[in-house]
Amino acid sequence: MLKFDPEAYLAVQRGAVALAPALRDTARSWFDAGGRNLFFMGAGGVNFLMLPAARLLQTRSSLPVHIEMSAEIVHSGSAHLGPQSLAVFPSVSGTTHEALAAIRFAQSRGATVLGLTADPATPIAELADISFSNRCADPTSSENFGLQSLLLALGIMDARGEIDDYEAVVAELAFLPELLVDAKRAFEPRAEALAAEIADEQHHIITGAGGSWYEAMYYGMCILEEMQWIWTRPVHASDFFHGTLELLEADTSVFILAGEDEQRPLTDRVTRFARTVTRKLRIIDTRDFALSGLSDRVRALVSPIVLAAVLERLSTHLERVRDHDLTIRRYYKKGDF
Repeated sequence: MLKFDPEAYLAVQRGAVALAPALRDTARSWFDAGGRNLFFMGAGGVNFLMLPAARLLQTRSSLPVHIEMSAEIVHSGSAHLGPQSLAVFPSVSGTTHEALAAIRFAQSRGATVLGLTADPATPIAELADISFSNRCADPTSSENFGLQSLLLALGIMDARGEIDDYEAVVAELAFLPELLVDAKRAFEPRAEALAAEIADEQHHIITGAGGSWYEAMYYGMCILEEMQWIWTRPVHASDFFHGTLELLEADTSVFILAGEDEQRPLTDRVTRFARTVTRKLRIIDTRDFALSGLSDRVRALVSPIVLAAVLERLSTHLERVRDHDLTIRRYYKKGDF
C-alpha cells in the first residue's frame, strides 16, 4: 500500500482506544463534582471530528451539549459557559492560536478545559486543566480524535446512567484498529482508481447525513480544499433538496458518504435522485466493509471513523497522481494573518 505503515497506524489507534478508562474516569469525576454542560470548542476542521460524538450526546443524553467555534466564542461569549462546564479542545499541533485564546476565555469563566492533543509538550496540552495526548499526525488524526471523542461521550453517558451496555461497546471498539487496517486494504484498489479518475476534476459536491455528514465537511474543507486546492460544495443530505440538486448536470461530480446510523435514509434519497442525472456519482459506503465482529449498533457509531480511514487512502493516491504533496500550502504562514 502506498505510503502506509500498518504498525505505526495501529499504534495510534490502539493508543486512542487505550484512553477509554481514563476518559471514563474523567467524565465520572467531572459529573460527580457537579458538571452540568459540555462544550466542544475546537478550532477548524478538527472540531468536525468531535461532532458525531456531540450529536450522539444531543440525541441520547439529557446533558446540554454546545458546539462553538473557538474564534467566535471569545467575541460572543455564552450564557451557558461557566464553572460547571467542561470545554473540550482537540488539536494535532497543540499550538492553534484561536484554540489557545478560547481556552483562556473558557478558563476565565471558570470552565474546566479538557485538551486532546498529539503531544503533551505543547501549549494547548500544558494550558488545559486535564490533558490527554496520543501521538498522531494528519494521516492518522481523524480516526484518533473520532475514537477519543466517542469514548468521552460514552463515558459521560455511563456516568449519568444513560447507557446500559458501555462495557460491551468499548469491548467491540478494542477490535476497531485492526478492522480499520482491513478496510484500508480493501479500499486500496478503488482509492487508486478513483484518484486517477478525478485527478483533473476541480469541482465536487460532497454530501452525507448523521455522522457521515461531519466527515463530508471535514474531507471537503480540510483535505480537498486545504491540501489539494480543489473546490468542494459540502452539503447535508437533507439540504441537498433545498437548492443543491439544481446544480446537477450529467458531468457534475457528486460524492456521497453513506454511513449506517439512523440518518442513512437521507443519503439513500440523494443516491436515488443523483443517479437519474449525473454519470459522475461516487458513493463510499461503510456497508461495503466487513468490520467482522462489530454489532450493528457499533457499526453505526464508528461509520464516520471508517470513512475517515478509507478516505485517507484516496488522499494519498490523489497526492501522487496530482503531483501535489498534501503538506503544501499557498498562503498559510503562522502569524501572517
